[in-house]
Amino acid sequence: MTQTNENKLTHFNEQGDVHMVDVGGKQVTARKAIAKGTITMMANTLSMVEQGDHKKGDVLSIARVAGIMAAKRTSDLIPLCHPIMLTKVAIDLSLDKEKNAIHCEATTETSERTGVEMEALTAVQTTLLTIYDMCKSVDRGMEINGIGLIHKSGGKSGVWNRD
Repeated sequence: MTQTNENKLTHFNEQGDVHMVDVGGKQVTARKAIAKGTITMMANTLSMVEQGDHKKGDVLSIARVAGIMAAKRTSDLIPLCHPIMLTKVAIDLSLDKEKNAIHCEATTETSERTGVEMEALTAVQTTLLTIYDMCKSVDRGMEINGIGLIHKSGGKSGVWNRD
C-alpha cells in the first residue's frame, strides 16, 4: 500500500475538529484521476449482460450513465468533498469471460484547485453497484472488489501512480 507524503489528516484542524480544507490559495491546474474496480458474477449472468437480453435493458449503458452522474454528484455524497466543475468523466467497461467479471475504469478530469480522485472512485463504485442492482434478480452472489485509485496528476503533489 502506497502512502502519501503528508503525515496528517487534512480534514481536521489544530483542535481536532472536522473542517473543509481551504483550497482558496491553491493554484488552478489541470487534474486527472483514474480509478478501477471489478464485479464478479456467475457465467450465465455475464452472458446475459453481454447479449443485452436482460429484461431491465442495456446493463452496461445504464451503469455507465450512473457512474457519470455519480461523479458529478460526489460532493453531495461525501461530506467534506469540494464541489468541482468536471471537464471529463469517462467510464470504460470490459468483460472478462475467464473470470466471469466486468472491469470498470473511470477517468475524471478538471481544471481546479483540488483533485478529482473522489469523483473517479465514486464513479467506479456507482457503476459497479448499478450492475449489481440490475442483475441481482438472477445473481445475488455477485462481488465488488479491487476498487482503488490507479493514477492522479495535477496540483502541488504532481503525478502519482499505483505501484
